[in-house]
Order: sequence, then structure tokens, then C-alpha cells
Amino acid sequence: MKLIFERSVPGHGCSVLPECDVPTVIPEGFCRQSRPRLPQISENDLSRHYTELAKQTHGVNDGFYPLGSCTMKYNPKINERAAALPGFTGVHPLQPEEDAQGCLEVMHRMETMLCGITGMDAMSLQPAAGAHGEFTGLLLIKAYHKSRGDERRTKIIVPDSAHGTNPASAAMAGFSIVNVPSAADGCVDLNALQTAVGEDTAGLMLTNPNTVGLFDKNILQITDIVHKAGGLCYYDGANLNAVMDIARPGDMGFDCMHLNLHKTFSTPHGGGGPGSGPCGCKDFLAPFLPGPRIVRNETAYCMEYQNTSVGSVKAFYGNFLVVVKALSYLCMLGREGVREASCNAVLNANYMMHGLSDLYDMAFDETCMHEFVMSLEKLKHDTGVSALDAAKAMLDYGIHPPTMYFPLIVHEALMVEPTETESRETLDEAIAIYREIFQKAHENPDALHHTPAHTPIGRPDEVAAARKPVIRYDYEAVLSEND
Repeated sequence: MKLIFERSVPGHGCSVLPECDVPTVIPEGFCRQSRPRLPQISENDLSRHYTELAKQTHGVNDGFYPLGSCTMKYNPKINERAAALPGFTGVHPLQPEEDAQGCLEVMHRMETMLCGITGMDAMSLQPAAGAHGEFTGLLLIKAYHKSRGDERRTKIIVPDSAHGTNPASAAMAGFSIVNVPSAADGCVDLNALQTAVGEDTAGLMLTNPNTVGLFDKNILQITDIVHKAGGLCYYDGANLNAVMDIARPGDMGFDCMHLNLHKTFSTPHGGGGPGSGPCGCKDFLAPFLPGPRIVRNETAYCMEYQNTSVGSVKAFYGNFLVVVKALSYLCMLGREGVREASCNAVLNANYMMHGLSDLYDMAFDETCMHEFVMSLEKLKHDTGVSALDAAKAMLDYGIHPPTMYFPLIVHEALMVEPTETESRETLDEAIAIYREIFQKAHENPDALHHTPAHTPIGRPDEVAAARKPVIRYDYEAVLSEND
């Protein structure tokens, strides 16, 4: 399809904004020297352009979307209605506290609920995404050790199956990374962990259930090893959707964590946000949380600032409307519904895994949690069809591929997370598609090397797209071509 700039025709346009009814004052030096070269397009063509774009996207409203470790689940529309209420959309972050009591109550209630679900004692809603929450938690760990004069603790232990943001966040917080391998069962190698800890250990970053979809049976030993070495334990909440109201990170021995409102608590994510990655912690770390903190006194909600805080990590109070959506979701489900969501997520993953295990090689042949990992290494050896080929073929069936080539500890990996919001009928259909692709790999492998064949874009040069992205329209090049 054409770019919006390619649709532009000189003289075309539409009035989408009313005339400004107040004087405009732009300081000298801030005015443009020339008009911006924006596309000139009629309202009709503008509407058609974005409608065509919408038809070329794929989301949870279009079909099966089992992106592993991302929890791309259906988001109830009541959440959007709640977040669109004028009292929430019309509030200004600089309004006096007495004029924003309802909004402060929303945030306070959300923090309380999240603490109950996670087993943490305090929570900050400021972080804007999961990795941002990781970074905040690491700042808490750093501030804690510094407050005790123990600044020799400079290393963060990260398992080899960790999300890629874990080592990146630790490095951004100024720590060195110590990688520990997984054991044959897909869980943390206890001997390797015991060897890795020491007087320089600041903490451990861990996801449980882990990235291969397994609940680490040694989790209490893991956190105990780190604590005995003087380190703290950080919980990556990306996979919390599997254990809500069943197991709490705070009870597993974790001292701080982040969770994803835009994954676990049903607010849409992808396409750049907005997201929300609240950071929670135990009481002894609470003085370091980003401020301001929302507290309830005898008569009202108010803001509280702490001198020991690591400082604000985002302007004002975080992505407030995302918090509204998550609170709406939790209030709608109630405690029993939250538990049921996790149970169904685990049920769906195991149902789909067992529906495929006679054909595909499962990376770990045991009951999984919310996701499972398949290895197509043998299929590639036998037929030449890779995990990438299989994933691309799924696009022709109208379903989104699972996560490819992650975690790195599994060769030719496909990581599938069906989530609790998919019906049995949808899972049966997906299982049938996966099985058909497996059969095609043996009967006509060459055809799969050229899929997808029925999508707007086939197989782009992904390396060039990553290394040499085109992020602006080149007017000069177009003009020279026209000349």
C-alpha cells in the first residue's frame, strides 16, 4: 500500500482541529523557519488510509495470538469504558490533592491489590513498562546496599534462560552480570548458583515460572542461597499470569519485583504502549521506592515524599489510565476470578502441548505452566524446515506465530502461550494447523521456505530492517526521481 506521503496531493486537506480561540504566544527563536512538510490529504483519503493499515495488522481481536512470555490475551472492553470516564481523562497531574481524591483512591487501591497478589508490602505505579520496572527494582537493591555501606556488591546473577531485558536492566543500573546455566531439567543449576554467589553479589534476577514454562521446584533453595550470601532476590513478573492467587513471589523469598499491567492485568500492549510496570518490594526496601507515595490519612488520600527515595523514574505518577484499566479488570474478576484466570492459562497450555507432543519435540517433557517450548531441531535436520519456516507458514492460516528462537537454551525453539482467554475450539483449530504444517514439512518442505504466500508482506530482509531502518520520508529522493 502507499505511504501517507505518497497519497499527498497539493491543495488537498481537511479541518480536523477548531481554530484556536485564545492568543498564541510563541517565544522568539522557537518559530519554524519554514512550514513542516506534512502530507496534504483529504479527510476521505485519510480515513481510507488508516482503515487499510488496520486491515493489515494482526492482534488478539483478529485471531489466535500465542506469543510466549508476552501474555497477549483478550482485553475486556469494559476496561476501556472505565478508563474513558471524564473524571479520569479530564484530571490534570498538577491538580491539588483535594480535587483528585478519586484518582488517588484508584492508585491506592491498585497498589493494595497488587501487594496482596504478589506478597509484597509496598508498591510504586510509576514505572512505565516491564523493563522500566526491572530497572527501578535494581535501583532499590543498589540503594539498599549503599545505605548499609556495602558498596562492594556490584554483581547481579542472571540465569541463562532469563528475558533479555534482565541483563540489560542490570547493566543500566551499573551492575556487572554473572550468568548461571540451567540444569538438564530447565531450572536453575543449584551448584552453579552456589559457586556464583559471594561477597560481591548484589542480587539475583529470576522469573518463576521460568522462560521455558516450568515452576522451579527449588525456588526456596535458590532464594535462600542468595540471601545467605548477602544478596537480594528480584522477581521478574512477566510470567505472573500463571500463578495469581496460587503462589506469591513474596512467599518464595523475593525481596522486590515488577509486574506488567499490560500483560497480566489485561490492558492492551504492543505497538509501543502505553504500558505499566509497577515495582513492589518488602518493607525494608519501601523507603527507597520512587516518590511521591500515595497514603491514606484519617480524612483523605495524600502524597508523601521520602528523602531516602531513589527519586522519580517517570513524570508524575505513571501511566494512570493503564492503572484504571487494570483496576477495572481486577474488580470485575474478584479474587476467585483471578485464581481461575491463572488455572485456565495453565490448563490451556497443557492441553495444547499434549495435543502436539506426539509430533513435535517438547523441550521439557513434563507438565508446564502457562507456556511450553517446542524444539524443531529434529524437524529441521530431517526436512530442512526451520522454526522460522513453520512460524511464517502460520501466517497463511490467519494465526500469529509463537515466539521464535527463544529461549536461547533451546535450539530451533517455538514458545507457545495460549493464555486463559482462548476457547477449546480455538485451541483445537490451532493444534490442527500446527499438525498440518508438520505434515507439509515432510511432504513438501520447499513450499514452506517461501511462506507466507497470502499476506501483504512476504519475507522482508529482517537484518536490513533492523540495521538500516528507514524512519523518515525522503522528499529529496522522491523529487529527484520525479525530475
